[in-house]
Amino acid sequence: MKLRDVAVVGEIFADHVFTGFSHWPRPGEEVIARSYVRELGGGSVNTACGLSRLGRRVRLVGLIGDADFDWFERRLAEFDVGMDGIRLEQEVTGTTVSVSMRDDRTFFTYPGANRGLPDLLAVPSVIADLAAARHVHFAMPLSRELASSMLPPLRAAGCTLSLDVGHSPDWLRDPANVATCREVDLFLPNATEAEMLCGQAGAEAYMAWALENGLPRTVLKRGEQGAVAVAGGVSHHVAPPVIEVVDTTGAGDAFNAGLIDAWLDDEAPGPALERACICGALCSTAAGALAALPHSPQLRTLREQTYRS
Repeated sequence: MKLRDVAVVGEIFADHVFTGFSHWPRPGEEVIARSYVRELGGGSVNTACGLSRLGRRVRLVGLIGDADFDWFERRLAEFDVGMDGIRLEQEVTGTTVSVSMRDDRTFFTYPGANRGLPDLLAVPSVIADLAAARHVHFAMPLSRELASSMLPPLRAAGCTLSLDVGHSPDWLRDPANVATCREVDLFLPNATEAEMLCGQAGAEAYMAWALENGLPRTVLKRGEQGAVAVAGGVSHHVAPPVIEVVDTTGAGDAFNAGLIDAWLDDEAPGPALERACICGALCSTAAGALAALPHSPQLRTLREQTYRS
């Protein structure tokens, strides 16, 4: 019996989210936001909190600046996520400024303490901590060297694996990392990231690339167009529920949480995408990545309304 359902490891940020702009600014122009939120962020935090909201036992592993300990401890406690897997650094916490519109967003990021992640993940006790979970999700660009050293022992411990590298052009364009995509159970790019990976736009191009390169199953996040998955040679497409979008920051991470939750339940690909799309959509109904993460009853209700009516 594993100690926890999921270990989520990756980059952690302090997010500064600006929303409600009338238009994108031109160079040198100032535009005024209607809303501002300071929030915990990063794919690891967002996915861990999303999974905990869905009732999963979660360990969050990463690095923050020691000055932010109290804020992180207090906020994560609201999602029943502990600080045991988080190490403190002298460096400041990674910081992201998100400028979000209804249909897109732009990020300005300083990595901060996240630069220490490769060293942290080389520590044997950290690998053992991750191996105590049924599933390990990496919310970071996992270098080929690190993947080669970490993934085999996690596999040997019976863990299933998922990976979302985020907007990491150098990683996505490096052919050496195709092997890592093959070695995880769920590789989770969005449409822009998939285009960087395979060199062509569109779901069909990415699906063909995934088949050619031997990925065990293929998932593609497509934003307002929903998501596509291919498993066992069968393609599945799911459209998202209709919602009032406030801020898309963290929507892809919430999608990941829903999909991993479904994976742990051995849900079939189509229904698993439904669960994931609902989580991503609901996350977009409030500013910041955490405020609107759904509980299981919300997910079930919207699923019935959207896909079963």
